[in-house]
Amino acid sequence: MKYASKRWFIIFVVPTFAAFAIAFLIPFLSGLYLSFCEFRTVSDAKFVGLKNYLSAFSDNGDFLNALWFTVKFSFAAVIVINVIAFLLAVLLTRGIRGTNLFRTVFFMPNLIGGIVLGYIWQLIINGVLYNYGYSITSSATFGYWGLVILSSWQMIGYMMIIYIAGIQNIPTAILEAARVDGASPFRTLRSIVIPSVMPSITICLFLTITNSFKLFDQNLALTAGAPSKQTQMLALDIYNTFYGRVGYEGVGQAKAVVFFVLVAIVALLQLYLTRRREVEN
Repeated sequence: MKYASKRWFIIFVVPTFAAFAIAFLIPFLSGLYLSFCEFRTVSDAKFVGLKNYLSAFSDNGDFLNALWFTVKFSFAAVIVINVIAFLLAVLLTRGIRGTNLFRTVFFMPNLIGGIVLGYIWQLIINGVLYNYGYSITSSATFGYWGLVILSSWQMIGYMMIIYIAGIQNIPTAILEAARVDGASPFRTLRSIVIPSVMPSITICLFLTITNSFKLFDQNLALTAGAPSKQTQMLALDIYNTFYGRVGYEGVGQAKAVVFFVLVAIVALLQLYLTRRREVEN
C-alpha cells in the first residue's frame, strides 16, 4: 500500500499543482515583479525599483484616501452584517412558523450579482433623495451609507445561514440544563450560545472583513467613487490607476501588491484572535 501510494502520488498531485501554478502562483509572482517595473505590456517591462511604491503613496493622496474610506466602510459593514445576521439566526432557531421561508428570503440577495445590485440600490436611494433635491453622489456621506446598506443587504442572509448552522450544533442538553437552572434567555445567549458558536463567528468575521476590503463591483455601480473620488475604495482606485491612466500600470500593480499584503495581515490577525477565543471557550 505504501509503495502504491508513492507510485500514484505524482499522477494525482501534478495536475492539481500545475493548475495552481498556472492560475495563481505564476501570475502572483509575475505581478510582484511587475510592481517594480514601468511597463505598457508585460514584454516591455523595465525595472525601476521602489519608484512605483513611492508614487502609489504620493499620488495626490488618492490611495491613502481610498484606504481610509475602505477601513471606515469595512468597520461599519462588518459590525452591521454580523450583529443583524446573528440576531436573525437566533430568532429563526426558535421554532417559529415559516422559518424555512424566512431563511430563503433573507439568503436570496446574496444570489444577485454585485453590478446589478449596485444599480438597483442606486435607483432606490436616488428615488428617495431626489425628493429632497439630492442624489447619492451629492455627498460622500450618502455614498458611504449607501454602500453599507447595500453590502449589509447582500451579505446578512449568507452570514445568517452560517450562524444558524452553529446554533443548531449546540447540544440541546446544555440549553435544557441552563433552563432548569433558571438562566435567563440573555444569560443563556451570553454564556452558552455565543461561546459555542465561536467557530461560526470566526468564519463570518473572516468572510465579511475580506469581502468588505475587496468590494469593487458594488462600489463601481453605486457611486463610481463620486463625488471627487471621496467614495472610492481600494479596489476601485487600483482599477482606475491601472486602466484609467496611461503609463501608470506599474503604479497600479504596486497598489495591488500593497492591497494584497494589507488584506492578508488584517485577515490573519482576525483569524488568530478569534481562534484563540475558540480554544479558551
